[in-house]
Amino acid sequence: MITSQQMRASRALLGIDQRQLAELAGLSLPTIQRMEASDGQVRGVVDTLVKVIGALERAGIELIGENATSTGIGRGVRMRETIEGKAATGVGSILFDQAGSDPERQ
Repeated sequence: MITSQQMRASRALLGIDQRQLAELAGLSLPTIQRMEASDGQVRGVVDTLVKVIGALERAGIELIGENATSTGIGRGVRMRETIEGKAATGVGSILFDQAGSDPERQ
């Protein structure tokens, strides 16, 4: 339904902290902290998950499910995964690749 990584990334895009997300969702701060501390998909009471997702969506976040396409037109981020299903880490972005390819720029 939603991962802890999506929750943290959503807050970062909105520029809000855990307390503000708790207020938007009508939940307690410890509940948000517990949800974000989980590894991978957040487990919890369905009503609680729906409140968080609803609050994020009302604030302008589009949560994109695994292998789903985005229908939105705004900016966003998505984890890129390898064929093995693990997050691609250590892969530079286009900007970093361009900066790193020119020895005079370093």
